[in-house]
Amino acid sequence: MKIVVLAGGRSPERNVSLSSGAKITNALREKGHAAVLIDLFLGDTLSDVHTVAEVFQRPAPAADYAISEEIITNDAIDALRTDATKGLFGPNVLEICTAADIVFLGLHGEAGENGKVQATFDLFGICYTGSDFISSGVTMNKRLAKQLLLQNKITTARYATVKVGQATPKLDFNFPIVVKPAQGGSSIGMEIVYDQETLVAALTTAWQFDNEVVLEEYIAGREFSVGVLNGQALPAIEITVADGWYDYEHKYQDNGATYQTPPQIPAAVHQQMQAMALQTMAALGLTNYGRIDFLWDGTTIYVIEGNSLPGMTPHSLLPQEAAAVGISYADLCEQIIAGKLAQGKV
Repeated sequence: MKIVVLAGGRSPERNVSLSSGAKITNALREKGHAAVLIDLFLGDTLSDVHTVAEVFQRPAPAADYAISEEIITNDAIDALRTDATKGLFGPNVLEICTAADIVFLGLHGEAGENGKVQATFDLFGICYTGSDFISSGVTMNKRLAKQLLLQNKITTARYATVKVGQATPKLDFNFPIVVKPAQGGSSIGMEIVYDQETLVAALTTAWQFDNEVVLEEYIAGREFSVGVLNGQALPAIEITVADGWYDYEHKYQDNGATYQTPPQIPAAVHQQMQAMALQTMAALGLTNYGRIDFLWDGTTIYVIEGNSLPGMTPHSLLPQEAAAVGISYADLCEQIIAGKLAQGKV
């Protein structure tokens, strides 16, 4: 198949996305597909080819999946495009994607997971992996996602939201508090605060990434994630860190994070976690594949959030869970594509 792996884009998670995209592209090439990596934001000038069709004959990208520790800023991303154009879609992106049999979305972060790309593709009749634009947008917005979880009686941490310029609302839970942008991922802009003074500073940081911030009850417990692939829950994975919490650096650098799948927990707890993952996917409207994050305090399992386009980097959780049941990275990529095509719709 002719496959565009769409990555990069305009998001603080841009570098993470490019790592996922390169690895996906190389895996699909190994499977014999004509896969090509395209940067959503920078696009493709087609300077080395005569037609769009020739794009799919290019060699695979270099196998460099390293992710910088630096969180890229909006100004730095804007500076990458030197032709003075604006907008999320770079040159020829839609033309190349239209020529593909399917687009594998390797995007992460708001500009990629918030449904805008998916809605555009729907208008152009472009087939893509992952969920539709409505479910993607709802899942990316932590406030809307929380509301759906509660409406479906899925246990989640208590929360409140505050927008730029608003007074901090009265909370029905105490410090410590988790502060995070309402739309974002990879723990970018997220902090755990223990008093009012640090809360003010954390809000200022989070507002750099979104104009709405979620204030969430801190749950002291063990951290897990459950991937879902074409309607089947994969084994849960437990994440532990040597110090601090599972932040951006721990997620993408070799610095003390360890993973266990399947986790060493009672079978009944594991089964309940997998069932809650499927329930959460349904509540959020997610299809094809996704990942649900949990905390377990030894008594109660809490859903933290859903991920409509889970990371596919060398450190990412979903590929590790798939490997635990004998699904290789390349097979995982193919099964995601096959699952979406089997749905019979864009």
